[in-house]
Amino acid sequence: MVEKKNNGKFDVRSLVQNDGKYEYIDVGEGTTLLLLHGLFGALSNFEGVIRHFKDKARVVVPLLPIFRLPLDKATVQGLVDFVYQFVRDKNLKDLVLVGNSLGGHVALVYSLQHPEDVRALVLTGSSGLYERTFGGSYPKRGDYQYIKEKTEYTFYDPKVATKELVDEVYNIVNDRHKALRLISMSRSAMKHNLRNELGKINKPICLIWGKQDRITPPEVAEEFKALLPDAELCYIDKCGHAPMMEHPDEFNRIMEQFLRKRNLL
Repeated sequence: MVEKKNNGKFDVRSLVQNDGKYEYIDVGEGTTLLLLHGLFGALSNFEGVIRHFKDKARVVVPLLPIFRLPLDKATVQGLVDFVYQFVRDKNLKDLVLVGNSLGGHVALVYSLQHPEDVRALVLTGSSGLYERTFGGSYPKRGDYQYIKEKTEYTFYDPKVATKELVDEVYNIVNDRHKALRLISMSRSAMKHNLRNELGKINKPICLIWGKQDRITPPEVAEEFKALLPDAELCYIDKCGHAPMMEHPDEFNRIMEQFLRKRNLL
């Protein structure tokens, strides 16, 4: 697929494929980096990562069906099952799982249940221990300013919460079908605490955290590091809950250094 440019910028939308069952990106060759976005996430959240690594590795990004799952499957486990089937259908092996927020939670559970598929993990702002979110109760529908403030709360620099991003979140919480799944997924993430299971994950793990993350604060990162047998932690200053969006160059530098040190790239 030809890469398009948008105002001189790399346009990730040009890489999206849809085979009727999955909407995803699959570009490059080499080590497979499987990128998993968060609750309000999209393929574009990893645009900087895709741009940086597409000529160094195989970068695969499935759109997680957070708002398309049956309500009783709108859980962390439902997403793990989806990723497992995607991995099998696309014949993916020896994965480096890269997860942000809920995507990190899915990566951890996947590693516990299917360790044979996983070589390493890169987690950023991951849930699984503790998070502050507004998805666990029915969000204020129709209140655009409230949604705007909550979206800005995700980032250190509120300007990262563009009007396009705020509109997207606003549309989700004002769609009853999506809002119910949002609540179900958030409650599942909060209930599915991994504190007693993290010690079983014997994979190299890189934790990349925003120093000013208010949703999964730095103490969450410190606890992950203490509980995971082989984890290293790097902070990015002036950064909130989505470092790969807010400081993509620094995020990519840390991630590439980790992958090269562990002979994964």
